Amino acid sequence: MEEINNIEVVPCTESDYLKPFRVHYSQNGTKKSWDFMRTHDSVSVLIFNTTSHCFVLVKQFRPAVYMCEWEKAKTEPPKSAEKTEEGAAEAATESQEGQSASEGESSSQWLPASAGVTYELCAGLVDKPDLSLEEIARQEVLEECGYDVPASKLKKITSYRSGVGVTGAKQTMFYAEVSDDNCVSPGGGEPKEGELIEVVKVPLHEAMTFAYDERIPKTMGVIFSFIWFHNNMSPKYKISTNV
Repeated sequence: MEEINNIEVVPCTESDYLKPFRVHYSQNGTKKSWDFMRTHDSVSVLIFNTTSHCFVLVKQFRPAVYMCEWEKAKTEPPKSAEKTEEGAAEAATESQEGQSASEGESSSQWLPASAGVTYELCAGLVDKPDLSLEEIARQEVLEECGYDVPASKLKKITSYRSGVGVTGAKQTMFYAEVSDDNCVSPGGGEPKEGELIEVVKVPLHEAMTFAYDERIPKTMGVIFSFIWFHNNMSPKYKISTNV
């Protein structure tokens, strides 16, 4: 997952997922404009394994996260420490590996792939008009995490807007209880769609420590769903979520 190379940043002139627009409008007599992206709504699923009493998350490389970290690193002042002869030799070797980079950036200036890896809920786009949200969520659980759960067993937690300054897309969050008996494959996503996903299990008693550990890159959906579980489901299992 973390072997990322041949990075090249180019203008996005056409996309099946993002459509940029600029809207002009008047608000209380003041003319305004706003740039935004039209994108798909989505679903996410908090998965709890009742056999092992753990949450099932997904871990994957996110190019957008990676590039944000790279842009931030570019603005940081360079380290004052001089390179050792060995370090200089390594840098020279890396510069000859032929990795593509935009605007003449050398390959040695790219961050390690781990800078773009995040922990997330199982999730997917709402891009199948013939399926209900529950059915789409069920497919994502099966493809990404390998559990076969009937759509009728998915419990809706809530829905909310995400990226309101840029997209305003709606995400609907579900809760699914699974057991080891429901596991029919190792998961990992759909390779033909370019997905490369690692299934990660977080023990229930470590959940809130995991949620609030800023060293672990994660989405807001993970934090919110763990808190929801603590408030609504923990008493059922009589196990502390370590708050």
